[in-house]
Amino acid sequence: MARSRKKLGEILVRNGACSSAQVDKALKIAQGAGKRIGEALIEAGFVKEKDVSKALAEQFGMDFVDLSTQDGMATVEPDLIPEDLIKKHFILPQAKSGNRMSLIIHDPVNIELMDMLRFRLNVEIDPKLSSKSDIKVFIENHFRAGGSIVDTKQVDADESLVTDSIDKSIDSSVDKSMDKSIDVSGDDAPIVKLWNRILTEAIGMRASDIHLEPMTDRVRLRYRIDGVCIERDNLPKRMQRALLSRIKLMSGMNIAEKRIPQDGRIKLPLDEETTVDFRVSACPIYHGESVVMRILRPDAVKIGLPNLGFEQDNLDAFNKIIRRPNGIFLVTGPTGSGKTTTLYSALDVLNRPDKKIITAEDPVEYNFEGINQCQVKESIGFTFNAILRSMLRQAPNIILVGEIRDKEVGEIAIQAALTGHLVFSTLHTNDAPSAITRLIDMGIKPFLVASSIQAIMAQRLIRVLYDGSKELAEPHEIDHKYLQLIGMTPEEAEGRVHKAVPCGEAPNGYKGRKAIFEMMQMDAQIREAAFQLSPVSELRKIALQNGMRPLVEDGKLKVLSGTTTPDEIARVSQVEEGTGVID
Repeated sequence: MARSRKKLGEILVRNGACSSAQVDKALKIAQGAGKRIGEALIEAGFVKEKDVSKALAEQFGMDFVDLSTQDGMATVEPDLIPEDLIKKHFILPQAKSGNRMSLIIHDPVNIELMDMLRFRLNVEIDPKLSSKSDIKVFIENHFRAGGSIVDTKQVDADESLVTDSIDKSIDSSVDKSMDKSIDVSGDDAPIVKLWNRILTEAIGMRASDIHLEPMTDRVRLRYRIDGVCIERDNLPKRMQRALLSRIKLMSGMNIAEKRIPQDGRIKLPLDEETTVDFRVSACPIYHGESVVMRILRPDAVKIGLPNLGFEQDNLDAFNKIIRRPNGIFLVTGPTGSGKTTTLYSALDVLNRPDKKIITAEDPVEYNFEGINQCQVKESIGFTFNAILRSMLRQAPNIILVGEIRDKEVGEIAIQAALTGHLVFSTLHTNDAPSAITRLIDMGIKPFLVASSIQAIMAQRLIRVLYDGSKELAEPHEIDHKYLQLIGMTPEEAEGRVHKAVPCGEAPNGYKGRKAIFEMMQMDAQIREAAFQLSPVSELRKIALQNGMRPLVEDGKLKVLSGTTTPDEIARVSQVEEGTGVID
């Protein structure tokens, strides 16, 4: 008689990944949404994806391969099977011996895939397990858009993107055309090859933006990686017109127009299933036109709530708030602080067949299946106000407003919250308490603000130390100025603070970003203070007394856990020297 297989929830509880109560909650969610228990646990933020993969490996008697480590990655041999199989099914080959192949998969239940692979590869398969996200990251880091394997560790920042052949070809085309026209459309045009190099390299280096900036005697190319701009190359000034013409052509802009700002979009297919969008902005400046390309990866907002950077108490509070039936939840912070990622991660959890979700955005950056997304078009009168009024007649459960920009949008959002809708939106304020006074300053009545808001969360993005190279800092290597700025003593720091160590995978010792948060939940005291038009300082004082953890304190926890460094928290949090308080 076959031995019965252990339940996934029992394995996770025994491994200490979650509690029995969390498994019971996730089981109810999974049954209602038609999902697997592992998916429900991850989406609820109870466990990490890697914990579920390890438990699945134990459940099915497989070996687990950790692809986030150098040892794990070194076992992969991508050339053993066709590239289309790797990208389509998220599988990775390890080794082949005779008619047997060791293969890394992410779903041990998919029997049809295993049968297909046995037939297609004509081998017996020894499956091993890894998390889907780790497999996906490995594929992204090792395959370029053109299909060839790329090792991001070998990207040389000192090597110019303009090869001799491209340089000579552009010179030749300029000479032949008497500097009147340059071919910027043909696939073989040298300027096209140059742009293809730029776009694919930026994706491979995990850049979030590409900046092309005309200077007096050159065209500067910069990438923004993990929130910091790095200079990639200085391109010859003579290429400026061709570079700008090509990117305008690709993004659907008017090539002839150089006097006013323009916006456009580019879609670049990486493989059969993945397409990367580029949001392009051209702005006239003194020496030409500055172009900024925002890289919108389809998986950037689906990284899962646990991976955003929440400490457990804030994650528990966040999960409770986003499941309330009505009210407003605001996320605040400057441009580029990850507000959209946080809100879409919440919507991804809530996106179930029994919920109707509508968004009003300007622009729609990421497309989500199952969510009704509306793009603002000011030119035809399709404004935030018009969309909000219309969407309320669509009987939604959840509404996302890209940003509360004025009194009218704010009042409509508040009325929606007071009439039984859950509303998500953003504001540009430095901290959570400031959002209340900002809404009142817009002209929204204090009692409406006080009664409709459920919680406000401020956030910033910090660079994360690369696990493969970080080291504990010696006492003499720790700058006490930064410790003082984040409110940490040398005694607390000793033996717990890490330093960034540059390596091939992380040239500056950092790789990736997470967020630090400041969660202010509305209670009777804060509502009364808002109704009485109390200043921000008073609202902040009450929130701190009632348990709100400031951004700097949340950052301090990230430092003590080895996630980042004191100077990174001080840089991102904009603390005043010697105070540990946000400006």
